Amino acid sequence: MTPVRSVTQEEVDTFWRDGVVCLRGIIEPARVLAMAGPLSAMLDTPELANLTAMGDALAASGNSVLRDAEANTKKGRFVAGVDHWISHEEFADFALRSCLPIVAATILQSSKVNLWEDSVLAKEPGTAEQTAWHQDLPYFHVEGKNVCTMWCPLDHVTQDSGAVKFVKSSHLWPDVYRPNFFVSNMSIPGSPGEDVPDIDAMSAEGSCEILTFETQPGDVTIHHARTIHGAGANTSDRWRRAISLRYCGDNVVYQERPGTPLKAHHVNFVAGAPLHTDDCPAVQRS
Repeated sequence: MTPVRSVTQEEVDTFWRDGVVCLRGIIEPARVLAMAGPLSAMLDTPELANLTAMGDALAASGNSVLRDAEANTKKGRFVAGVDHWISHEEFADFALRSCLPIVAATILQSSKVNLWEDSVLAKEPGTAEQTAWHQDLPYFHVEGKNVCTMWCPLDHVTQDSGAVKFVKSSHLWPDVYRPNFFVSNMSIPGSPGEDVPDIDAMSAEGSCEILTFETQPGDVTIHHARTIHGAGANTSDRWRRAISLRYCGDNVVYQERPGTPLKAHHVNFVAGAPLHTDDCPAVQRS
C-alpha cells in the first residue's frame, strides 16, 4: 500500500534535526479508523494493561503518580498493550502491509525496516494519568541509530485530550535514561543509568524546547527512539486512542537492556546480532 502522498526531504531533515516530525495526511483516514473496531474489542480484556490501576498501586505504596487534578474526578482509564500483531491479523496487516513501514523506512533512510512491536494506547475521557517523560529506546532490546516510533491517532487529539509532547533534538543528547512506569517518574528497579531529567523545570528555565502537534486520523507523528516525550491527561470529553508502531532500520542489532523483560517470541535473540526476521518481520523499501 502506498502513502497518500510522498514523504518530503524537508520532513526527513526535520526528523533527524528535531527528533520528531508530524506527517500530515500521510495515510488514508479510513485505513486508520478501520482499526477502531479491533481496538475496542480488546479494551476490557487482559490483553491491555490498566495503567490507571497501576498508578493506584504505586500511589498506595507511597510513590508519586502523575495525575491531573481537573480530570481526577472523572475516573477515566489509561490502558495500553503491545505485540497485538502476533495474534490479531488486523494489527499485523496494519503494521506490516499498510503504507506505514515504507514511510518509516523513508524517514530512517533505510533499505528496509523490521517491526519491533505495535502498541495500543488509549485514554478515556476524563483520564487523570499523565504520561511521564521517557525515551522509548530503554524499553527496546536493540542498539542502533535507525529506530523510531510512529504514533497514529484514531481521534482528533488536542492538548486537553493528551497530545504527545516531544523534547526537541533530545535524540542528540548523549544519555539513554532509565525507563519508568509511564504514569510515574519512578524508574524501573534494576535498570542502569541516570533518571530522566526534570524536563518541566528545564523547559521553564528555557534550556529545552517542547514540541507538540494537534492531530487527526490520517496524520502520523514519527519520533526517534531516543527522543524524550510524554503526554498530558485527557481532561476532554473525547477519547484519545492511538496505535504506535516501532520500527528498526538498517544496522540495528539486538542489545539486552537490564530492567525490562525480553520478549518471549524473540527466540533468536543474540546480543550484537542483526534482528531475525522470524522475531521481527521485515518490510523492504521499494
